[in-house]
Amino acid sequence: MSERAATSWDPNQYRRYSDHRLRPALDLIERIPVADPRTIVDLGCGTGNLTRLLARRWPEASVVGLDHSPEMLAEAAAGEQREPSAIRWVQADLRHWQPDHAPDLLFSNATLHWVPDHAALFPKLLASITPGGALAVQMPRSWGLASHRLMRETLADLKLGSEALRRSLDIDPVETPNAYYRLLAPRAKHLDLWETEYLQTLEGPDPVLEWVKGTGLRPVLQALDGAERERFLAEYSRRLREAYPTGVDGRTLYPFRRLFIVAQV
Repeated sequence: MSERAATSWDPNQYRRYSDHRLRPALDLIERIPVADPRTIVDLGCGTGNLTRLLARRWPEASVVGLDHSPEMLAEAAAGEQREPSAIRWVQADLRHWQPDHAPDLLFSNATLHWVPDHAALFPKLLASITPGGALAVQMPRSWGLASHRLMRETLADLKLGSEALRRSLDIDPVETPNAYYRLLAPRAKHLDLWETEYLQTLEGPDPVLEWVKGTGLRPVLQALDGAERERFLAEYSRRLREAYPTGVDGRTLYPFRRLFIVAQV
């Protein structure tokens, strides 16, 4: 397992700025072309908030929330006490997962960029769907953002972390839209691809740092020991403040680009 895939998740950290994380998922759901899916699998369900939204949207469907993180699944299962449902929560590694029965909808919001080898993964997922069903995916295009470039540069400049960690971060996990079109168009009856840049307005001290702590910074923080981690954070947060200055209103603008794919078979 790669260092990128092996890291654990903090549900509380991920929930920060939850409104900004929810909006792309809602935009993706609105473009799903399947009117009445009978079986839905949420790939990378996390704490289950979107899985529950899918279950409410299609109440007659059998819904599965699947995630690799036991911490996230524990949070999702705990939510059953607040909102009981028929959702089935499953722990699985998406690199090896196969559905028991062909689903009508495979939904994945901000997950598949953590899974390697998209040239094999996406055709495999598409081939598992029942005819007329769809694969609906949203992935961040964050690798080229200043926040993520500075992450890599800070590690290199301070000579922190292992060579394997730095190599893993040097690879953009998300291909270009053209690459996904070439990969999926021959296999799909209908393919919808688009990108959106969200101008996110963040609040609080070091808000961009707090944002990336919930997602892309996790492999770095978990790979560094205490002293290295503090040294890295001090310099990285300084660079982030320069790249994303706080406005006179106390808010910080953080442009964030995302890629959307809806492929119907």
